Amino acid sequence: MKYSNIIKRSLFVAMVALATTACKEDLTIGGVQAPEINPSEETLLYVSDGSGNTSNPMVEMRSSTTLPLHVNATSALDADQTVSFTYDAEALERYNNANGTKLKAIPASWVALSNAGVATLSAGETQSTPVELTITSDGTLDYEATYVVPLTVAAVDSRATLAASAQLRLVFVKDLTALPDCFKTYIDANGVEQPGVKIFSCMEVNDTNPLNNLCFTLEKSGKYVVDALIIFSANINYNEETGRVYVNCNPNVQALLDGSEKYLKPLQDRGMKVILGILGNHDISGISNLADDTAREFAKELKGVCDAYNLDGVFWDDEYSKYPYTNIPPGFVRSSKAACSRLVYEVWKLQPERWNVAYAYSTTYGLNEVDGVPSGVYCPYALHDYGGTADLSSYFPGMPKSNMGLRSQQFANYTTYTAQQLRAQRDQGYGSYMIFAMDPYRANWNSRQLPSLKEICRGFYDDELVVDETFYPKDWN
Repeated sequence: MKYSNIIKRSLFVAMVALATTACKEDLTIGGVQAPEINPSEETLLYVSDGSGNTSNPMVEMRSSTTLPLHVNATSALDADQTVSFTYDAEALERYNNANGTKLKAIPASWVALSNAGVATLSAGETQSTPVELTITSDGTLDYEATYVVPLTVAAVDSRATLAASAQLRLVFVKDLTALPDCFKTYIDANGVEQPGVKIFSCMEVNDTNPLNNLCFTLEKSGKYVVDALIIFSANINYNEETGRVYVNCNPNVQALLDGSEKYLKPLQDRGMKVILGILGNHDISGISNLADDTAREFAKELKGVCDAYNLDGVFWDDEYSKYPYTNIPPGFVRSSKAACSRLVYEVWKLQPERWNVAYAYSTTYGLNEVDGVPSGVYCPYALHDYGGTADLSSYFPGMPKSNMGLRSQQFANYTTYTAQQLRAQRDQGYGSYMIFAMDPYRANWNSRQLPSLKEICRGFYDDELVVDETFYPKDWN
């Protein structure tokens, strides 16, 4: 099975729709949605997770995960209410018998509940502090199967009625711990294990399927070769009618985002990051000419896109914009490194957990300190243009050498590097690398791309490349 058909990720349009519509019978209290209740004075108790979800949740994990569980009340009580959560395999057996299902329980030894599983809803409050459900895997479960943590919920004090739907909480779990990943290491000259070089696969997705990144592993370790996909590329564009700068995705990029469950999530399940490229698109807007307020607004929109499609970061490329140098319209400034730095910084402020990756070329060959924050902090990765080998410490102060990418390769031309050259680069501490336009369906696959990938594996990991030749063609319109 090439990729797992797990639960479909909510996309931005669906999120907006769900946020703006609700059944008339639903009642929203304290940021969570209560179940349907009868119009009476009776106080009803129900359970939600940290996102306010009252239905049985699905979680995915590698090694371990923690899920907060809250007890909620439809109205505040005048005294404390205690509710207990208990792991109960027999309750799951009864559920299976009653519903004709064959759900399998997560082993009880993997499950821990904080505060002995007891939640207290304090007098005057409508939501308890959370009981934290922690699941810790030993890596023995089938990563394609779905398992359940069965929890019985009981009101210890009968000050309110526990909703019938809340009395059995089934937490569905996909344990990906045993799924091979891309976290590679190598042994240095002193015999010490070191983190492996991170490979960024920048793909021209107009005709290339990102799933091809799953076709390359290492012989000895079994690890995936690619660490991050860069979707090349979404664009920054200007709408003259509205005066707004916006994120523009061509039909191919949009197809991958809309089909992220099929095309992107399988990569993320194996530990690969999915990075969205942002590139100029032949109008006056670009990543280096936004006024500060415009940059802040564009950063908000970009965060919305990353949130909607569960992306892991942004790749910044300052090309193909038609920057004006006279008669500059409101909201723009003259193109400069300072303006580019401000935009990347504003994106980092809104989503510091995601990666900013600079293409070290043109305006993005080095960024400025912004508001006292060094550029190597708000933009932690930089990847050279093809063939570039300079240390980037002075251009991105604060960036570790392990996040600098030297000697990037363009697989559509014939610049190649030997394993010896790449190993020397690795041994100097440069721990990132970019390949562009990898596609096994191109005519130069056997003559250019495959030999280069073999040299990369030998040079960076002292290992041999293994290729699954069941490649993925473009299959979207």
